[in-house]
Formats: sequence, structure tokens, C-alpha cells
Amino acid sequence: MSVPPIPNEGGAAAPGLNPRAAEGVRKGQGAEGTVHIEHDHHELSFIKKYIFSTDHKVIGLQFMFTGLVMLVLGGALAMAIRWQLAWPWTEVPIIGELLFPATGGAMSPEFYTMLFTMHGTVMIFFVIIPMLTGAFGNFLIPLMIGAPDMAFPRLNMIGYWAMMPGILFALASFFVEGGAAASGWTAYPPLSTIESAAPGSMTGQTLWLIALTFSGVSSMAGAVNYATTVVKMRAPGMTFMRMPLTIWGLFISALLQLFALPVLTAVGIEQLLDRVLHTGFFTPTNLVVNQLSPEGAAQATGGQPLLWQHLFWFYSHPAVYIMVLPAMGMASDILAVHGRKPVFGYKPMAYSMSAIAGLGFIVWGHHMYASGMNPALGMTFMVATIMIALPSSVKVFNWLGTLWGARIKLTSAMLNAIAFVSLFIIGGLSGIWMAATPVDIYIHDTYIIVAHFHYVVFGGSMFAIFAAIYHWFPKMFGRIMNETLGRIHFVGSFIFANCTFYMMHQIGIAGLMRRTADPYAYEVYAHLQPLNEFITISALCLFFWQVFFVFNLFWSLFKGKRVGRNPWKATTLEWEAPSPPGHGNFDREFKVHHGPYEYASPLVEEDYLPQTRALD
Repeated sequence: MSVPPIPNEGGAAAPGLNPRAAEGVRKGQGAEGTVHIEHDHHELSFIKKYIFSTDHKVIGLQFMFTGLVMLVLGGALAMAIRWQLAWPWTEVPIIGELLFPATGGAMSPEFYTMLFTMHGTVMIFFVIIPMLTGAFGNFLIPLMIGAPDMAFPRLNMIGYWAMMPGILFALASFFVEGGAAASGWTAYPPLSTIESAAPGSMTGQTLWLIALTFSGVSSMAGAVNYATTVVKMRAPGMTFMRMPLTIWGLFISALLQLFALPVLTAVGIEQLLDRVLHTGFFTPTNLVVNQLSPEGAAQATGGQPLLWQHLFWFYSHPAVYIMVLPAMGMASDILAVHGRKPVFGYKPMAYSMSAIAGLGFIVWGHHMYASGMNPALGMTFMVATIMIALPSSVKVFNWLGTLWGARIKLTSAMLNAIAFVSLFIIGGLSGIWMAATPVDIYIHDTYIIVAHFHYVVFGGSMFAIFAAIYHWFPKMFGRIMNETLGRIHFVGSFIFANCTFYMMHQIGIAGLMRRTADPYAYEVYAHLQPLNEFITISALCLFFWQVFFVFNLFWSLFKGKRVGRNPWKATTLEWEAPSPPGHGNFDREFKVHHGPYEYASPLVEEDYLPQTRALD
């Protein structure tokens, strides 16, 4: 039976769909490169529509708001850490008497170790990765490639809800005997495998491992979905070399997750078995901890703590690029849109992202220079690490090339994207000389490492997240965020972030060791307390400055100016959909004719050429 042609926006027959594909679209089944135009489906209940939703847009927003809540929690943990480093053994304001009555409201060193462990865990596994890959990956991938939804909608829903037990187990660890995990977010054995090692090595560490497992399941479900969707569900004409760099970043991150994350999940389960069944994967024979022979140590048969380090960092260094590559892609798109200029060197940008991901698998050993590894092996990791500077430099050069001569509009999104570029440069430059074995052995456990990591992850990823929210907020909600509040939020955040993290380089060069609850117990560090106080005050200002962002976000949800499909006059496919997009995303059929960055094109009178516009 023949199927009548599907009308386009002007009422004429939409070209490009064969009758069979069109019939599938009408039935809500979708097809490769097609869009949902009509659906024979009943109205979903509130629970199925907004709670247990299979719509990629709703799931993306669930990830985003969950990540923002966890960002507040992770930030609060950071503020407690900074208070201890600036004013150790003084009463913690507001909550001190409640949490630490035995010490007069002062924080104990044991609780401090729990704080920096859980701060790193929350920020990496429940904020940065869920926000960048979970929120924007879910919301943007189908829209930017012209698909009606993810390849596996139910798996997508499971991916979000698998993260929730992980969050609950992590939070519950604060309320069990011994408190939360205290072995650092790296969970090095034997501190993490022997319960008698420290208060935080008890039940809290077990709950931490369970939380990590759920987080891994969530990420792997998302990675399978993202990779399949990008490979199989692109719109007609959407070749790989016409995909926006945001999609390249998310796609490569998904591949990194698929190849690296199973390793972390597996060794996390092995460490859990070490704790529960005394299997001895990472626990040496005849181990004595705190002058005690731990229960079950006799059954341990020659486990290797160093093995955990190798396997943990095999995932965790690629995890840095899982957090950064999507940010690189989104920043590239935002620079092009708000600079009204094509991305400089599109193909080298895509290839360099792939090279960064590939090299990221062979550099994990630079985290282990101080472990006593063979110098020849250390040299190999050093050379591989320095080589990553080459594709990273390509990206920086191309960002600067994109900005050179651009008609820059200093919107909130653009300001945050530029901040991402500048802070990533600072963090990346410190990473180059950090890769040198002799240098790293000296600075390995100092605050230089903390400064470098935060410049890349907070300075890089968080400013990219802010840029992405400001940029795609109109598509998410059909309203635009207040630009005045956005600029105020940016200026304060940029100043206080640099005051916080740049100064960490200074105390690190002076030799201040990380993970020390009371550094001034050592006379050699006493003169660094004023600088630590400055860092803490800057961090507190940075934390409370986010009130401007929170107010702007929720005010704009209800009172923001309504906008149409394409308020930024951008070229990529998501701006072809209504704002916000309905079920099935697109209300008309189209074909991709151009690349994603046709700005200032001589072929049209406007300063942009959408990917879907066919030229005669």
C-alpha cells in the first residue's frame, strides 16, 4: 500500500523518505536518518513521562539537575577541606559543634581524609562525568545528528537510574561505623583493603566500592547507547566529517568508556572480594597494619598493591579525557557560533581528539613514577605523555585561529568557552613538565598536582559546562538565560577560580604536601598558612558566587525571555527542532547538505548557512 508524502513546514510533500520509511516514522518506529512526524501513542503518565522516561531529552535533564545538586554537595565538601587547611584545629562554623562535639567543633584528621576522598569521588563520578556525558550527551547527540531518539531508549533510562544507587551508597557511607571511605578517590591498597588500616577503611570503604560499581554500570550503558546512536542513526547526508565537534567529543568519550571502564569495574569488584572474602588480589601475604595482623590476612596469597595502581590508572587517566573531550567539542561549537566564524581546521580538530584518546591509553604510568617502577618503563610513559602535547597543541592553535579575526559576541556562553580555552592552556602546560620523571618525583605529592588537576577538570570542564548550559538553555526550555546575571557570574567565577587554583602552584613549589590535615605541625610549612588562608577565602567566594548562576537558572526556567528555534542563528541540526523539542525531536524531514560551521559564507546573504539548506 502506498503512503502519502509527509508534508513539510510549508505544506508541500517532504522529499527523501521512501514510503516504507515514512510508514515506520508514522508508527513511531523511526528509521535511520528519519524523523518522527506523527505518532500513534497514548499520553504517558507523569511518572513515565518525567521520572522513568525513555525520552533522551528528559533523561539528559535528569542527569543535569542531579549533577547540579551533587555539585553543591561536592563544593561543600571542598569548603570543609579548605577550612581545615587554612585554620586547622579551629571550630568549623555552623556545623562544627554538631559533627565534632568531642573536639569542641574542630575537625579531626580522620574526618579530613574522608572529606578529600569523598570530594574527589563526588566531583568526578557524580558531577563532571554525569554532566558532560550524561546530560549533554543525552540531550544533544540525537538532536545534532538528526535522530528521533537514542538507539536504546530503555537502556538509556537504566543508565540514569543505575547511577542513583551509587549516589545513595556513597552518601550512606558517612553514617556507618567508622565513617566514609578515607583511602582517597584512588583507593590504594592496603589502606582500602584492610579494615584495621583506618576508621575510613571499614564499612564506608565497602560502600564506596559498591557506589563505584553502580557508577560504572551507568557509564557503560550510556557509552553503548552513544556509540551505537552516532554510528547507526545519523540523518541522510550526515557523514562523519559533517558532524559537529561536540558529537566527535562525545563519540570518542563513549569509545574510551567502552574500552577502559570495564577494567575499573572489574578491579573494583576484585577489591570488594578482597575485603569481603579475603581473596588476596591486592593484599600481600603476612601483612601487618597498625601493628595488627588483620583478620583474613593469613588467607591472602601474595596479592600486589601495585597491580591495583596499574589497573586503576589504566582507566582513570583516560577518564580525564572522558571529562575533557566533550568539553573541547562543546567549546569549539560555542566559539564558532558566537564568533560567527567557521572552526579553524575542522578535520585536524577531529583527528587530534582521536589522537588524544589513543595516546591516553598508554600514559597511565606517569601517575606511578614514585612507585619504584623500572626507569626504562618510566621513560616510555614520559615520552608517551609528552606526545599528548602535540594533538593538544593542535586544538589550542585551532581555537586561537577560530578566534582570530572573528566577530566575537561576548555572550555568557562565549565568555565561559574562552575561559575554558585559557584555563585548559594553563593546566596543559603544567602537565607537560609534570610528565618529566625527575620533575614529577620531586613534585608528585605536592599541591602542584592539585593545582594542575583542578585547572584541567574544574577550570576546563566546569567552565565548559557553564558555557554549554548558557548556550543550549534556549533549546532545552524555549527561554534564554539573563545575560547580565550570566556575565556577573562569569567574572566572579573566573577571578576566584584563578585566585584559588593558581596559588596552589605557589604552595606546591614551596613543598607543601597534599593530603595533610595539619601541615603547620611541621615548622617548615608554618610560613605558608597566610597563603593557604587566601586560597580558602578565594574558594569560599567562588562557592558562594554560584548563587548568581543558580538564581539565573531557576528564574530563567519560568521568567526567561521566550525564543524561537534558533536564537543564536547557528547552523547545526539541533536548531532545526522546536524549542523545546517535542517527542521525536523534529517536526519536518530534512537532509544534510553542508558541514557544521558554514558562517560568513559567500554563498548566502545571511552570515550563516544551516546544514539543511540546499543550494541550487
